[in-house]
Amino acid sequence: MSFTHKTLLVTGGTGSFGAAILERFLCTDIGEIRVFSRDEKKQDDMRKRFSSDKLKFYLGDVRDPASLLAATRGVDYIFHAAALKQVPSCEFHPMEAVKTNVIGTENMLEAAIANQVRRVVCLSTDKAVYPINAMGISKALMEKVMVAKSRASGGTVMCGTRYGNVMASRGSVIPLFVEQLLAGKPLTVTDPGMTRFMMTLEDAVDLVLYAFEHGDSGDIFVQKAPAATIEVLVQALLELFERPQHPVNVIGTRHGEKLYEALLSREEMACAQDRGDYFRVPPDLRDLNYGKFVEQGERRISESTDYNSHNTQRLDVEGMKALLLRLDFIRDLRDGKPARPVE
Repeated sequence: MSFTHKTLLVTGGTGSFGAAILERFLCTDIGEIRVFSRDEKKQDDMRKRFSSDKLKFYLGDVRDPASLLAATRGVDYIFHAAALKQVPSCEFHPMEAVKTNVIGTENMLEAAIANQVRRVVCLSTDKAVYPINAMGISKALMEKVMVAKSRASGGTVMCGTRYGNVMASRGSVIPLFVEQLLAGKPLTVTDPGMTRFMMTLEDAVDLVLYAFEHGDSGDIFVQKAPAATIEVLVQALLELFERPQHPVNVIGTRHGEKLYEALLSREEMACAQDRGDYFRVPPDLRDLNYGKFVEQGERRISESTDYNSHNTQRLDVEGMKALLLRLDFIRDLRDGKPARPVE
């Protein structure tokens, strides 16, 4: 599916994902990219950084339906990345997470339908699977809203993606560890045995583009991503920066954290389609007939297991180092160059 002369809207477009999309698309024959966000400072920084006639900025909030209606007029495609993503802030302010992640998504989808947007891809997280924190719960509800809307979305195709830890994105653990390492401070590790999926921003963009290209309404896609323990991640960083004796403090698991994350529940794995590098989870299109839910079971669910960061491909230290070296800011710091800012 071509982006030639088309208009793409990226909600939450001043974040890590939005910057990666601009890097990928501004040099192509796309017609226009609209960045929708509520932060005028980040918009101004992005405007100066990319300086492109194809780039347009829309100040607004997904909580405000009117601002979304205006921003989606004439839009062909939407990548919906706007969200509250920090676990601690959502724990203290769960209704704020609901307003942005759930109601904001409904507002965006309604605007897309009203303005006859052709395709929408909503970005979710592994924390939406078996959620134990407010951020994950709100993202799980976001996915349910997308699937429900997709049943009567007219000509607007809407699907979703789910990915794990995006390495070196704003607020993630790798920039924190590197900052502590270079400042001579102990690395603050929660649980060395904790596992997390590891993806680069380029992987996240590839996943969204795969969903965009292959998704039907209500589908959710995940990438088969490798995982690593926090102990392996720390050891890889210490070796890359040649500081093997750097102190590490184990502080214990923080509130709202899991030992491992899942990208697909066992219920989803029972119906998931293996697409090689990706899984596709089709929507449940049964009608509201409670007998189908209460009286009819599915043996395949009982025989299925979830897809999580404990049972996926596990990186060793050398594999983790190779993945870290795909990150620009890691290579810059190792080579003694000024590090590009983490988006």
